[in-house]
Amino acid sequence: MNKITVKDGTEIYYKDWGTGQPLVFHHGWPLSSDDWDAQMIFFLNQGFRVIAFDRRGHGRSSQTAVGHDMDTYASDVAELVKALDLKDAVHIGHSTGGGEVIRYVAKYGKGRVAKAVLVSAVTPIMVKNDNNPDGVPMSVFDEIRVNTATNRQQYFQDFTIPFYGYNREGAKKSQGIMDNWWRQGMMGAIKAHYDCIKAFSETDFTEDLKSVDVPVLVMHGEDDQIVPIATTGVKAAQLLKNGQLISYPGFPHGMPTTEAATINADLLAFIKA
Repeated sequence: MNKITVKDGTEIYYKDWGTGQPLVFHHGWPLSSDDWDAQMIFFLNQGFRVIAFDRRGHGRSSQTAVGHDMDTYASDVAELVKALDLKDAVHIGHSTGGGEVIRYVAKYGKGRVAKAVLVSAVTPIMVKNDNNPDGVPMSVFDEIRVNTATNRQQYFQDFTIPFYGYNREGAKKSQGIMDNWWRQGMMGAIKAHYDCIKAFSETDFTEDLKSVDVPVLVMHGEDDQIVPIATTGVKAAQLLKNGQLISYPGFPHGMPTTEAATINADLLAFIKA
């Protein structure tokens, strides 16, 4: 099993397939690198080197009690990138992974990153506060916390419905996709999942977005019920020096899985541009 040990002793599991320009995939909460299956196989077959890893406390990485914050996540990525000696890389993050990408690129990416992609990402900040009056109320995140702490098994099954837009008229439900989401979630540690809620909802990425010079593609579904596009994707694109927004009518939060053909084609065009 491919693992690196980062400075605090945490083991980070990763997959590293193929050769060519490296693409690094950062998963969302509370999932694992397996959530990128549709992208890993597609881009491997397009001649890229594809790398995906399980965030600390998630998937097959160490179930550590500490370090579940964006600065540590970004530091873990920097150690992985250094260990694999990745250069000219494109970092692609979904949801929480999008926040991780922009924090990593801003703090550690100089000389190693060619481009970045934020997919259904939590950037610039999700929670409603004085600086973000249109954000999501804290009560929503408190509810996620309570359910994660006390009812994780059932809550993670229920969460897949809005995640993939399966509560919308005409939606074609896939039990396999829902089961796979639940499987990934239950592989991770309850402590990591609980702490990560604060990390993805309260971290402010405004300065990270402003400081990044490389081209950044922002991809967001207009029917994202988990991370609303108006307060995230639209604002993130405006803060970037070299940003481009593609919004998708009707697409859900989990669009890399349910709409893989469209997402992969647009990703490929951006990477090759």
